[in-house]
Amino acid sequence: MLDDSLLDDQHRLTDADPEGLLRAAARAGAQVRATAEVTAELGVRRLLDDRPRAVVMITRPGVASAVAGLVTALLGPRCPVPVVVSDDVPTWVGALDVVLAHTEDPGDVLLAESVDRAARRGARVVLTAEPEGPVAASAAQRALLVPPRVAVPQGFGFARGFATWVTALNAMRLLDVDVQAVADELDREAERCHPVHESFVNPAKALALRVADRTPLLWGLDDVAAAVAAHGANALAAYAGVVSDVAAYPQALTRPVLHRRAVRGTSGADLFADPDDEQDGLVRVLLLAVRQGPQAEFARRVALETLSGADVLDPAEEVGGGDAVCATLLALRFELAALYLGLAAGTLGGPGRYAPAV
Repeated sequence: MLDDSLLDDQHRLTDADPEGLLRAAARAGAQVRATAEVTAELGVRRLLDDRPRAVVMITRPGVASAVAGLVTALLGPRCPVPVVVSDDVPTWVGALDVVLAHTEDPGDVLLAESVDRAARRGARVVLTAEPEGPVAASAAQRALLVPPRVAVPQGFGFARGFATWVTALNAMRLLDVDVQAVADELDREAERCHPVHESFVNPAKALALRVADRTPLLWGLDDVAAAVAAHGANALAAYAGVVSDVAAYPQALTRPVLHRRAVRGTSGADLFADPDDEQDGLVRVLLLAVRQGPQAEFARRVALETLSGADVLDPAEEVGGGDAVCATLLALRFELAALYLGLAAGTLGGPGRYAPAV
């Protein structure tokens, strides 16, 4: 059972989070800033000073899949080189290609073999990993290894992986992302979502309360937002045990039964409904938006015609800075919301479950 009173009691919240997970998530901006510094020191621009034949993104278990999804969406269909996402190095990789890999598991033998194989074939490899272990050994002298400078628990490396890959793509002139602006906005988001701020002014706590006792339908109004939705769903599952539906909104329209439930759930009829009274449980529609412009406005208008009561998460209404800034801000907000929800529900341990007074 959710103890929502815990969210506005800083002392109880601190007691419920002995591992400092909220503090770890809030270090996303520091991870981005430190990663930009270390990649510059290691000479990523010299290594990647020309456009490759192809970019291969290796996604082993962990946050790498979410990083690849977001970066691929930011590149978009107009990217002048092929982008391949795989959990292993393709057989055709060679000296004209660039391989990007990220892991928080220093003992991932399959990744170590992939990195070694890519390097032996002459590909330029950029790897974010711990400086010790089989993965790091596979990169020795043959790949650019980006070690962490900001210590966070396993599972909180999304910002570091994103910063490394974006910096590499900037160097290849495939993206133009202001990494420092991303870091600065993540710092501001961490402050907005600080545990000291009460739920009605804390965006992450408010989001946690919105999805509590509901099945979140995380529907992206654009390709970047849909990629962030996938990361949000993973965070909600990892820290709050919440199962979410993730889709781009056009895809959601092709599932009529679920879409009807979404329409019913946003009509206002379930305002005081009990999730236990409904056979399939109640849903919460969250429409995510990142990209701006006429096409984005049209997509929002179409969605809200049928889902007039849906929550719209559009960071561009709060901040500037472009797609990358808004996307990473939203990703961090979901991480913090999932942690708040997990702590309040007791799924992360600690005194998070409601205990009636005796």
